[in-house]
Amino acid sequence: MSKAQVLIVEDEPDIAGLIKLTLDRAGSEATIVGTGDAALRAVTETCPDLIILDLNLPSIDGLEVCRIVRSRPNGAHIPIIMLTARTSEDDRVRGLQQGADDYVTKPFSLRELAARVEAVLRRNSPRFTPGVYRGKRLFADFDAVSVSVDDQMVRLTRREFELLRYLVQNKNRVTSRERLLESVWGYERDVETRSVDVHIGRLRTKLRGAGAQIETVIGLGYRFLD
Repeated sequence: MSKAQVLIVEDEPDIAGLIKLTLDRAGSEATIVGTGDAALRAVTETCPDLIILDLNLPSIDGLEVCRIVRSRPNGAHIPIIMLTARTSEDDRVRGLQQGADDYVTKPFSLRELAARVEAVLRRNSPRFTPGVYRGKRLFADFDAVSVSVDDQMVRLTRREFELLRYLVQNKNRVTSRERLLESVWGYERDVETRSVDVHIGRLRTKLRGAGAQIETVIGLGYRFLD
C-alpha cells in the first residue's frame, strides 16, 4: 500500500524539518509548507491523508485554515492535528471546534507526535484494509478480483481492474496520467496518455453511479474520492 501523505504546515523551518524527518522515518511521506495560503493550495492540489497545522502562520492563521479546509468537500474528512505554542484551554477548545482531530502544544516530543499521527491515520482509514474497499455503493475485493456496485457484479478488463486498484489505493490524492501509465501500464512503448482517458471513461461507465467517485482534476490528472 502507498505511504500516507502528510502535509506539515509550519513556518519555523527547523521544527518543520524535524517533524518531516521523524514522519518519513516512521513510514509516511511528508511535505512542508510555511504559510496558510500555501497550505490551502496544497490541500486543493494533493488532498493529503493528514495535516499537521501550526496556529501561528503568516497570511492566514491556522484556525482560519482549518475552518476553510473543513468547509470544502475534499477537505471535510482530512484529519488535522493542530500544533501550537498556545496552551490555554480556550485556544484548545477553539481549535477543536473548528474541526481539529487532535491538539499538540509546543514544546513537544517528536516520538509522541509520530504516535499521534499513526493513531489518527488508523482511526480515519476504516474503509480501506489490505485488498478490500467498501464504499456506499462500490465494493472491491482486490485479492478475490471481485468488484460490485449496488450489490451487482461488475465485469472489468484486467487493465480497468488494475486502474481501479491504483486509484483506490491512492484515494483522495491527485494522480497524474503519467503516474498511471507508469504504475498500471508500465510505460508500454505504444501507449500514450490519451489511453488513460479512454480507460477511465470506460471504467466510469461500468461502475455506473459509483463512477462519479473518479474525479477529473483539470490539468493534473484523476482522483478517487472516498
